[in-house]
Amino acid sequence: MDPNPKVTAALAAAESAPGDKGPLYEALLNDIPTYSSPTPTAADLNAVFDSFFNQSLGLVATRSFLNAFITTLKTINKESLWIEVGNRTLGILAAQPSSFFDAAATIYELVATAHENNEDFLDAAKALAEIPLDSSQRKVSDADKARVWVRIVRNYLEVGDDTAAETYINKLKNIMHTVSDPDLNLHFRLSQARIQDAKRDFLFAAQRYHEISFFPAVAEEERLHTLSMAVKCAILAPAGPMRSRILGRLYKDERSAQLDEFGILEKIFLDRLLSPAEVDKFAEGLQPHQLATTADGSTVLAKAVMEHNLLGVSRLYNNIQFEALGSLLGLDADKAEETTARMIEQGRLVGRMDQLDGIVWFEGGEASGQKGSGRAEALAGKEMRRWDANVESLAEEVENVINSLQKEFPSFVAENLAA
Repeated sequence: MDPNPKVTAALAAAESAPGDKGPLYEALLNDIPTYSSPTPTAADLNAVFDSFFNQSLGLVATRSFLNAFITTLKTINKESLWIEVGNRTLGILAAQPSSFFDAAATIYELVATAHENNEDFLDAAKALAEIPLDSSQRKVSDADKARVWVRIVRNYLEVGDDTAAETYINKLKNIMHTVSDPDLNLHFRLSQARIQDAKRDFLFAAQRYHEISFFPAVAEEERLHTLSMAVKCAILAPAGPMRSRILGRLYKDERSAQLDEFGILEKIFLDRLLSPAEVDKFAEGLQPHQLATTADGSTVLAKAVMEHNLLGVSRLYNNIQFEALGSLLGLDADKAEETTARMIEQGRLVGRMDQLDGIVWFEGGEASGQKGSGRAEALAGKEMRRWDANVESLAEEVENVINSLQKEFPSFVAENLAA
């Protein structure tokens, strides 16, 4: 498309004018809406840009022109024009012998904004990643770096690329302690939680979501949504003492009673067995990655529920055969044995296994959470000593009954004891 004839005529006048031409081009940019109808086109702006650079007017005049050019571009609220003109302008600036980092950074942000408005989040992230932040010729504050990197992270998360997002989160970790902007800190923490959630590090994600749910800068509705995410992640986390602690904090949070997930949260916190109907209802509110299949063929939710129910069984039984345990968990005996062994070895369940008799003994108490410490440090005769203590207690009660009878009916007691 050719530029508007009025723009072409104005450019010809500027090119032939004597003296300092910089102000003429800036005035032309300011008046360009009157030359183009109904709005300036990409061809109009590109023609002005090309004409100016063909004049080779010097560094100071060029920087002033670029500021005016970017201001004009921003006033035209049209995403397609921002992208087309912006990308072309960036290509020309990159080929210049002098560096115009500030102008390039502003145009990259404008192009990224256009992509975000069009929901082209990957293109937006790529545009922002091109912004020069580490050049010796352009000093950028930590807050400005954080602002760009947070946008990149959020755009990558929108397209599900948590690996690329984590790269920039790691950069942010090195500077966020110097950034005081509450909004940036909020978005940083939220992005951390979303990345850990996507990576299925549900314990860390639950903790982050719960912290964010208290931020006063977050609207009340969003705080409840974040609290809901914390509950979901805590439920999906591997069963054990660490999950029990975060579940306890969430259960005691008075706001949790307003959530749809409160019912299942309460049952899990109180170590009650979950029914399939409750699990299916909870699954309806989960995101796709939270329902993904793990390496052993089960879903994240199914595995979390199975391990929770195993902990629930440990509260109800002193010991149970693997076959019966599998029946309660919906598994075969071998899978029940494998799951129990793994949780004991990882320190998430206190017990010991008798593989010859096919029995697991639950020893009560809270697991340590430390790998290899799930087996209680008890002597082999612990169960026998417990039996002996019960027999001793019963014998003492019988003796107390006999003493009472002897006081009331001495002859009867003497006759029966003699017998």
